Amino acid sequence: MTATSDLAPRRLRDIFGNFASGLTVITSSTPEGPAGFTCQSFAALSLEPALVTFSPARTSTTWPVLREAGSFAVNILPAEHQHLAGQFARSGADKFAGVGHTASPLGNPILDNALAWIDCELQAEHDGGDHTIVVAAVRHLSARQDAEPLVFFKGRYA
Repeated sequence: MTATSDLAPRRLRDIFGNFASGLTVITSSTPEGPAGFTCQSFAALSLEPALVTFSPARTSTTWPVLREAGSFAVNILPAEHQHLAGQFARSGADKFAGVGHTASPLGNPILDNALAWIDCELQAEHDGGDHTIVVAAVRHLSARQDAEPLVFFKGRYA
């Protein structure tokens, strides 16, 4: 392996892509209807208190709408929901078109057949360069046991 100091965004994306991650769709109920976006940068942060973190891009037009709502659900996608990862990543489209969902205890959209879901309330936001680091308090959660996760690795679904 040869080390490099090339920190160009394309090089960073290529190197960071070697870390396999799951895919989530962050959703909320808003006065204008349900809203959501695909998010790859999700992680558990703390068990006591129960906290999670994710990082939407500063260019996201959906995150400000969810922030205003104050609560949201993290839908962890199963392998069979690859199409939803793409659908919720598009800007300007009706992301919920044809997507079944039910309300969480906090009233947030839980996508039908999600691998797991975590109902959260916004706790804090921090500067993260070209992203915002969101910290959320976990309020409710559930998971299926009969599905495999959707994984993203080297720019592709796996």
